Amino acid sequence: MFTKSQMHLAKTFIKIYYRDRQSLAFSLMFPLIFTGIFLFSGGEPDPTDIGLVNQSQDELSIKFVELVKEKDIFAVTEGREDNLKEQLIAGDLTAMIIIPEDFNQSNTSKLRLLLDASQVRQVDAIRDSLDSMLLSIERELRGMQPLFKLELEDVKARPQRYIDFLLPGILAYMLMNLCIAGSGYNLVEYRRRGILKRLFVTPIKPKDFIISIVLARMFIVIIQLSVILGLAIGLLKINILGGIYSLFGVVVLGAFIFLCIGFFLGSLAKTQEAIRPIALLFTLPQLILSGIFFPISSLPTLIQPIAQALPLSVIASSMRDIANDGISLLAINFNLIGILAWMFVSFFIATKYFDWQKVAS
Repeated sequence: MFTKSQMHLAKTFIKIYYRDRQSLAFSLMFPLIFTGIFLFSGGEPDPTDIGLVNQSQDELSIKFVELVKEKDIFAVTEGREDNLKEQLIAGDLTAMIIIPEDFNQSNTSKLRLLLDASQVRQVDAIRDSLDSMLLSIERELRGMQPLFKLELEDVKARPQRYIDFLLPGILAYMLMNLCIAGSGYNLVEYRRRGILKRLFVTPIKPKDFIISIVLARMFIVIIQLSVILGLAIGLLKINILGGIYSLFGVVVLGAFIFLCIGFFLGSLAKTQEAIRPIALLFTLPQLILSGIFFPISSLPTLIQPIAQALPLSVIASSMRDIANDGISLLAINFNLIGILAWMFVSFFIATKYFDWQKVAS
């Protein structure tokens, strides 16, 4: 499958990496720091800070206040309207609920909801919770039974936490950064140290050189991500619903894609100063658009098709499908098609634009 020269070069690049004790120390410390952040933070979003002003103080309004306080998604602060409004304007509160004086069962009253305009993404969640609480109070007071009854059947489904959603995306993003650094940055460094100039006069072809580094860095990346995944499973109690082999299959394919893209970026850059902004120009938009911290469906409709086609998006979505939904790597879907397409495109541009003559000059 691989030639002797490719395997020999791959072993050589692995030895070069592990002789760099500083890089080795950072590569081992980063997974520990990464896991520690989520271990101590819990990985869950904080409750929404809201202010509550009860101008009625009757039995109905008091019951409503109690229901609001019972909601885990809210951190309630009671007080006077003027004081809470100052906190809202200062940004200490996300929203503010004012219960009017005529809030009682004999009149149709309206709650006032004041919201910080910079937190508009939370409007629907707050409004839905308030509507649900108002409806339950109205039914209880009027003695009304709901027209339909929901019968719950426990199928022992695993509730998804935010960390369950976040971890596959973070793994994919780390995979991209490790691979870009392992190929693009290394290519510029080998050029600076004259290694490529010496390899140019050997019978080694560009594809042999690229395949060798891909094999070496893939071995290193798998070890690094295995540390993170092992700590996440052991300390954060992450459950991988799909097969672990399918998950690592995506890691291998994703490493191939990003390593080849890294070669392409390293070929564009001629100095160490140039590779950093070029790599950042590639990685930063994907961090924002690829659904690492929030679903792609929350992006504007016009941008969603572009975001879904990005290489980081198809890798992160595939890892999330396997980890959270138990889907196999070989399941024919958009993500698998995207992975195969990016493997072809990345290898083509890596070998097409890898010019020994330019490197040697």
